[in-house]
Amino acid sequence: MPDERAIAFACRGAWLYGILSLPAAGATPRRGVVIVVGGPQYRAGSHRQFTLLARDLAAAGIPALRFDYRGMGDSEGDVQDFENVEDDLRAAIDRFIIEVPGLSEVVLWGLCDGASAAAMYAPQDERVAGLVLLNPWVRTEEGAARATIKHYYKDRLFDPALWKKIGSGQFDVKDSVRSLWGNVGKAFGSKPGAAVAAPDSPTPLPQRMQGALASFGGRVLVVLSGADLTAQEFADLSGSDLTWQRLLGSARFTRRQIDKADHTFSRRPWQDQVAAWTRDWLRSW
Repeated sequence: MPDERAIAFACRGAWLYGILSLPAAGATPRRGVVIVVGGPQYRAGSHRQFTLLARDLAAAGIPALRFDYRGMGDSEGDVQDFENVEDDLRAAIDRFIIEVPGLSEVVLWGLCDGASAAAMYAPQDERVAGLVLLNPWVRTEEGAARATIKHYYKDRLFDPALWKKIGSGQFDVKDSVRSLWGNVGKAFGSKPGAAVAAPDSPTPLPQRMQGALASFGGRVLVVLSGADLTAQEFADLSGSDLTWQRLLGSARFTRRQIDKADHTFSRRPWQDQVAAWTRDWLRSW
């Protein structure tokens, strides 16, 4: 088992807490991985995925840091939105490099809005050499509605459980039709990725994500779940927009998919596959 130790570091007057997973004594790695927590999670991750990943990487000679944002887990301060964690990420990278002598570059690894936070931060920090993005969050009202219509409703039509409910009279037809038409209205209200931005956000999230990834010069591994609407929204957007297609088709991008996996890769074989892809990708360059 790799060496693990707890660390604490400051960020804008708050103490943040994390866990370092380190390779065996004598290793001199120059690249490490910072695991960026997404959603209402803390540093262990859903189903302990982040813990297992960090240990797997350390066993392969790659140091890893997983930590809690301000206001999450054990860390102090107010809860931060994923678009406002630049200071948290910079503070974590600063401390990571201090703690691991010889470390000169990092890869940010994130799931869902953790992936989006990592992508939007990366162009700001020359120490970030790569990104691993699992089911990146590019949510717009229109995009979510399109993904739901294209994937969820189609799959439901072929679900025996649905027809069993209908046959037994337990299915609320009116509510389902109302929900479907609501999604249809949202889905075809504008072009993909062209949602109206909030007043304090001049550009929709998908466009900001695309711009950040285009500005970032490092390598990127994208891993998608085949049975997840967040992943399917990203896949639909990137497959229907020429700018996204050109970007993801460039040589520095690698794309992988686990067809039956859910959003958090809840089964151990799925987690192991993601860890193996991450490890092999890091070794490939």
